[in-house]
Amino acid sequence: MMPPAAEENGPDVAYVGDYASFAEARACSRGYEEAVILERTRLALHKVVRGEAAYERDSVTFDTLELPGPLLDILNRSAAEHQGRLSVLDFGGALGSTYFQCRSALTRFAPLEWSVVDLPAHVACGQREFANDILRFYPSIESCRRERRPQVLLLSGVLQYLPEPWQFLREAATGDFDWIVLDRTPFIPAERDRLTVEVVSPRIYPATYPAWFFSRPRLADHLPPGWEIVVEFDALDRQLLDGIELIFKGLALRRNT
Repeated sequence: MMPPAAEENGPDVAYVGDYASFAEARACSRGYEEAVILERTRLALHKVVRGEAAYERDSVTFDTLELPGPLLDILNRSAAEHQGRLSVLDFGGALGSTYFQCRSALTRFAPLEWSVVDLPAHVACGQREFANDILRFYPSIESCRRERRPQVLLLSGVLQYLPEPWQFLREAATGDFDWIVLDRTPFIPAERDRLTVEVVSPRIYPATYPAWFFSRPRLADHLPPGWEIVVEFDALDRQLLDGIELIFKGLALRRNT
């Protein structure tokens, strides 16, 4: 059964259910591949490029720039370790939202590479409308690494939408990244991960898709071997789950071997 549609005057995002499997949650939602999501993100980001908005997040534009300070601190640390070079692989980075949000703070890095890996339709749109010498779009991590040498893997607001998030993280950690940054990631003080369906208000775009909330007490059990948390910070997102406000977290992982 599909979750109830979001009300026009309700919250921007609501989370419902406690599903036993991703397949079950997927059957009760429409998925992230809806064309309207890409189209609204595309239009919003063009406003940013034209200077009509300061930045865009999840297709919503903002008039005042809010820089993700903790993320930029980590990027600065990585660049300092590579003589000023910075290459980021932004997995699930849509059309380059985080790049355009941060670009005014990235000019100090040389050379600078920002690579986005996302769904095929997003990649095609990004390559056609937003790519430049710095920002490029790829269909997979492997195709990106054939052309570039990313030192930072950025997972910003994406891990919670993957069918097997911890398996993905373990596999990604086998690459030659120096840092893995989990930004805008929801954690709960429970002993197990919880799988919900996220219901997005039509003010943003009409969509529903599976969304995880991760157990903070069990996080250490899921970290890839040879990696440790060196920085933890509050992310920009604040959402309600069962009427309780949750502050999403950011984590920076670093190899310890």
